[in-house]
Amino acid sequence: MERLVARSLVRWKTSPRRKPLIVRGARQVGKTWAVTEFGRRHFAALHSVDLEREWALHPLFEGDLDARRILAELEVVLGRRITPGADLLFLDEVQACPRALAALRYFHEELPGLHVIAAGSLLEFAAGAHAFPVGRVQFLTVFPMTFEEFLRASGDEVAADTIAGPLGPQPEVAHAHMLERLRRYLFVGGMPEAVASYAASGSMQEAFAVHGELVTAYREDFGKYAGRADKDCLDAVLGGVAQHVGRQVKYARLASGFENRAIKQAFDLLTRAQVVRPVRAASPAGVPLAASASQKRFKAIMIDLGLLRQLSGLRTDVEFARSDLLAAFNGALAEQFVGQEILAASGAKRELYYWAREERGSSAEIDYLVDGPGRPVPIEVKSGPAGRLRSLHMLLQLYPGAAPGIVLSEAGFAALPPQKLTFVPLYFAAALARVGLDDELGAVGTT
Repeated sequence: MERLVARSLVRWKTSPRRKPLIVRGARQVGKTWAVTEFGRRHFAALHSVDLEREWALHPLFEGDLDARRILAELEVVLGRRITPGADLLFLDEVQACPRALAALRYFHEELPGLHVIAAGSLLEFAAGAHAFPVGRVQFLTVFPMTFEEFLRASGDEVAADTIAGPLGPQPEVAHAHMLERLRRYLFVGGMPEAVASYAASGSMQEAFAVHGELVTAYREDFGKYAGRADKDCLDAVLGGVAQHVGRQVKYARLASGFENRAIKQAFDLLTRAQVVRPVRAASPAGVPLAASASQKRFKAIMIDLGLLRQLSGLRTDVEFARSDLLAAFNGALAEQFVGQEILAASGAKRELYYWAREERGSSAEIDYLVDGPGRPVPIEVKSGPAGRLRSLHMLLQLYPGAAPGIVLSEAGFAALPPQKLTFVPLYFAAALARVGLDDELGAVGTT
């Protein structure tokens, strides 16, 4: 399966300011596969070391961290030469050996010609006292497979090229086809094993079986948080977040029977593990949105659509049969999809925020706010005509500098300058983030 992250890896390989690369991401999002394929395709040789399996290699990183010594001893253990400039050294599951993380600094300083990648999950926990060698390494985050990647894995290259291409109106038949493919992605999600199972069998039930296995694996990981949070509380919070996507988080609603302090601790740990992601309330008065982001008022999204479906407890057969995609799971799947696509397309460089009017009795709320060039961009994920977008109209009236607002829906492209709105098909969510929100809005407005 093709992964878009390969493009970032190629840019890293050829960059004149390249440093050792740390690849981060939640469990089972495809970090190992992506780096391994990259190494095989773009280097004379790939030297892969799994530090979770090969405990006998850990002593190599004890004592002094002289890069030349470590490399020489690795060559002896592996039985082959590692050539700087030609080969890739891949330290996989590096969280199992925190000293290997610290060693990356010395690879940068003493062997700058060597291409080194370290990958792992729960890296923030593993680092512990061994802080990341900031300034001497680079970071890359791997997300679940995007809608474009799902289409390519399913053999629908034409639809994938549409997603990857410039934003623009689509013929009615093509638009309907994209929405139908999107319906399947909303339920299969982007975890690579689930996508591969669906692509090979055509059965969504096969993908659902993978989701169940992944949730079990995530729960087994909770034992690694021992001493940091209650395992049962972590389990309850994981399910609670899935059931509350799209709604403001109140800790007491995420896990019954636990104190707010324990729930907050569990939520924070799941955030650090990149299993959930907070979406904080912010003001559309200006950018950067981080300057006005609230630490107390926030929503949350999951790592993946498929895991959200698995953990939500809602009936898949009923939700899949709905004619309106945006109504599935009370709108949670569509909101999760947009957030997931924007984050993946931005490479974790763009944070997600939302707006909720701080006035007693007001229910006005906008699904997402993101930093655009020179202005905040409000994004509403909604069906229905412009006249029903009361919250978005209110925001644009209160904060005219945030116009135009974007409405992602099942409708085709439509620019409504008098109402300061632009309608964009839901399946183009990633394209908005990938190519620059302001530029694309200008292009859309001319169609």
